[in-house]
Amino acid sequence: MPRKPRVFIDGGIYHVYCRASRGEAVFADETEATEFTRVVQRVKQRDEMVVFAWALMSNHYHLALRTAEVPLWRSMASIQGLTTKGYNRRHRVYGPLWQGRYRARFVEDEKYLHQLLAYIHLNPVGAGLVDDPAKYTWSGHREIIGKVESGLVDLDEVLMMFGDDRRAARRAYVKSLNVVGSAAWVGEEPSKLPWWKAEGDEPVSPRDGGVYVDYLGRSTAPERPRLQVEAYLDRACDVLGIDVGELAGRRRDPRLREFREMVAVVGVEKFGQRVREIAERLHKNPGSVSRWVTNAAERRLSDPDFGRRLRDLGDALLGERSNGHRSVS
Repeated sequence: MPRKPRVFIDGGIYHVYCRASRGEAVFADETEATEFTRVVQRVKQRDEMVVFAWALMSNHYHLALRTAEVPLWRSMASIQGLTTKGYNRRHRVYGPLWQGRYRARFVEDEKYLHQLLAYIHLNPVGAGLVDDPAKYTWSGHREIIGKVESGLVDLDEVLMMFGDDRRAARRAYVKSLNVVGSAAWVGEEPSKLPWWKAEGDEPVSPRDGGVYVDYLGRSTAPERPRLQVEAYLDRACDVLGIDVGELAGRRRDPRLREFREMVAVVGVEKFGQRVREIAERLHKNPGSVSRWVTNAAERRLSDPDFGRRLRDLGDALLGERSNGHRSVS
């Protein structure tokens, strides 16, 4: 039986975790732990995620994060894929690093979010590795209490949940850890946690019937068309004022390079297009199209004007503009 598609909400907060294959202690190696945090930091910045909590154990990780416009599946595929690629290169091995696809649970209730942060940062205590989470290097706890200056955690986003100033917020956060630390489920598997259902990783429904994206990045918004790759490319090129043949051609001028990257990243992130199908239609190598997507996602972070043009292209394809097609070039 095929796996049930998971549903992810734009701007949703999630508890995400995954184990290493065969339970191997991959991240007991400090080099591998450091590289994992670097990968998470890179993807976090690229996809504009907010990290509330994290813990990296010897054979698994936990993340509490909030997505932006980029769907969760893409960010997590990048994190796990880049980690695997780097590990295999450094150790000259092949094959999967992870036990399987990551698991994710949508967290909507503020009480559960506070419990989630405590659960993640108490993981090393529950595992018997330390008696104080401040003694464990590979988590976000020391960032929140001010023991280290920077890291993965978006500090102000976390502290705002606990108080109006940093000192009071940190005291309230530590108090929350002390309260949760006595709970029977601390140290248990995620399936036994209050914000998880024991029956499995079920899809979630958006609050108030809001817009969400599924595991392929496709939105439930009724105005978002589900397009075949040919139709998507035709419409995107029409908006940009170019011909599909230009995207498929051999010219490498900056204007065409930017259009290729725009069409690829908007298609993959917002319209469920597959890299391989775009590559086949444009007679390109899938690796080249994959690089277009990556380059555009990273450029969006440093170039606000380019990010605006990406949003304009997505909006135009959604038919949200009242004045018909408008060039976003």
